[in-house]
Amino acid sequence: MPSVVCHDFYPDDAVVTWQAYFDDLPGGVPPQEELFHSGKGAWPRYVAPIVNDGTGVFVLPEKLVRALARATADQLRDLAELWAERLRLEDGDDMTDDDPLEILQGVAQLARTAVQAGDGSGVYCWHY
Repeated sequence: MPSVVCHDFYPDDAVVTWQAYFDDLPGGVPPQEELFHSGKGAWPRYVAPIVNDGTGVFVLPEKLVRALARATADQLRDLAELWAERLRLEDGDDMTDDDPLEILQGVAQLARTAVQAGDGSGVYCWHY
């Protein structure tokens, strides 16, 4: 089963930021808190709720999977820069030792595979 391994950031928050980027909202991607309170964010649907140890599984919104599947290299690069800068501002340092662009490229490849399969299985994220 293909996968992308990464760490040290909140994947559900990342998904909301990624979707807001592809939604091309007027004024750009608002801060995470604003997305959360405005209802503009496409929040992932948990299929295994977060439990006491912090683990959970969610499925990426179908709209985001389609956007990632058709994203150009330039779009992924722009999104990686926006995402990394946003997390630096919110967290005060780099979000992860992983390369944001490599993460997005990997997830985009998973999205392309899911769309090509056409089986509706989607893209899932297990985290803890």
